[in-house]
Amino acid sequence: MRFLLLLLACLPLTVSSANDSRPNIVLIMADDIGIEGLACYGGVSYETAALDQLASDGVRFTHAYSQPLCTPTRVQLMSGKYNHRNWKTFGILDSNVKTFGHRMKEEGYATAIFGKWQLQSYDPPGYPGADERRGTGMHPKDAGFDHYALFHALHTEDKGSRYANPTMLEGEAGQGGTLKTYTGQFGEDIWVEKTIDFLKQDRDEPAFVYYPMALPHWPFVPTPISDDWDPSQPVVEQLKYFEDMVEYMDVAVGNLINGLQSNGLRENTIVIFYGDNGTHLKVVSKLADGRFIQGGKGLTKQTGIHVPLIVSW
Repeated sequence: MRFLLLLLACLPLTVSSANDSRPNIVLIMADDIGIEGLACYGGVSYETAALDQLASDGVRFTHAYSQPLCTPTRVQLMSGKYNHRNWKTFGILDSNVKTFGHRMKEEGYATAIFGKWQLQSYDPPGYPGADERRGTGMHPKDAGFDHYALFHALHTEDKGSRYANPTMLEGEAGQGGTLKTYTGQFGEDIWVEKTIDFLKQDRDEPAFVYYPMALPHWPFVPTPISDDWDPSQPVVEQLKYFEDMVEYMDVAVGNLINGLQSNGLRENTIVIFYGDNGTHLKVVSKLADGRFIQGGKGLTKQTGIHVPLIVSW
């Protein structure tokens, strides 16, 4: 979980001139994907050409691990501390924690976060104990990021969709932000576009973007590459869409890489792809050696904690 901090320790982070040549960093974290979901790790159930190429051009780690659930991994990764030192409750990040957003700001980086938050006011009204937890946690405006556009960044009942017609809270450091819904669009496309636009800005300092993806987390719904993609129609959740969701996760990464390349940013941008925990329990994927792997999300087994980690510069 301290990988990012270790990586930064190896880089020349001290500003040496007005023309700062330190690399940009984009940290992508997929939501619910074990190693069996990527072809470069031996999976054969899904097409992941962009991630396979990213691994081919960089380093594919074979011993990368996470916590078996979302929040424990996220608060551990963002704080650089194990959960017994930072844990409050599920869906909550301690408002007093110093995140890697704060650390990168201290090192002179422009910072942004686009994607999924789910670290404040997680409990819905009426949930046992909700009165003690609602309104607690860290608001993204206080998390060390200059700009943010995030799904599930306020009360649970306000979160809306993360996929078709996504709703996200958008704002800047110190500002509460506003909820915006992108009718007819898909969440990952918005976040990739915002990431590229942020990195394109003409500035003297390097940039750090944290992109905690929504894909391929349940609900399993159509994506823009699904035959029946139609954001104007009510969503019908079906397990069969998981394949499309994994493959659109790959499309999103590919679009991000292409955006970096077309804007002359790829050479000086470190791209990190990581997973927060194993695949959903209802999903069964196949490996090239013929084995079928059931997702282990939430379980303290290899299938719950062994995740992809790819780094490319």
